[in-house]
Amino acid sequence: MPTTPLSDFHVASKDLPWKVLRDGYHFKLLRTCPVTGAWVALFRTVAGASVPSHKHIGAAEYFVLKGKIEIRGGVEHGGVTAHAGDYGYEPNGIIHESTHFPEPCEYLFINHGPLQYLDADGKTTLVLDWMGVQAKWDEAPVAE
Repeated sequence: MPTTPLSDFHVASKDLPWKVLRDGYHFKLLRTCPVTGAWVALFRTVAGASVPSHKHIGAAEYFVLKGKIEIRGGVEHGGVTAHAGDYGYEPNGIIHESTHFPEPCEYLFINHGPLQYLDADGKTTLVLDWMGVQAKWDEAPVAE
């Protein structure tokens, strides 16, 4: 039986273009893994951007490089306000009704499974897994 060789994986993110995920929200896809379903991306947002309501179908981790993220309404509403230099862990099964970027932000996002996007009634509108993220990267235009 063949053995998969161990090797390092390196991405020079400065050499990757920012691509448009949606208006005011750009990304650089750093890695996808068909074995585990994990994916890693850098995100860059404009002030006022937000992430639609979603449920984590796999844990996620983030590290804020610039700016601020208000998760579940921010600390003023019982959620989390993450600033540049902050790290966060989001467990499998957690629901985020509101994730908002009150100022321009850049953050590293490591996702260990799909995201299930929800409408106002809690019904699934999209399940975004590693294949979906890869397809978005492959099809997305380069940001100006």
